Amino acid sequence: MARAHDAVLEFSFEDESRARIVEASVRPEVGAIAGDRTEAALDRDGSTVTVTVGADDLVALRAGINTWATLVGVGEAADAAAMSSA
Repeated sequence: MARAHDAVLEFSFEDESRARIVEASVRPEVGAIAGDRTEAALDRDGSTVTVTVGADDLVALRAGINTWATLVGVGEAADAAAMSSA
């Protein structure tokens, strides 16, 4: 990822299973979000999900950070809702 600016977001979960579920829920968005000023990479190591956002400018970087933080939050909330209804 060769962009002028980048940010690394790390999300730690209580266990590897939850991190795996959140990762799987947001992985389809990698490369699918329209825009030519940002890109993102997703990785998981144990119970930590890492999103690296690269952008051509700081406005695009902020938008990318907001987008990915929201996506991970939605994945986490969906998993929590599924767990509470089980």
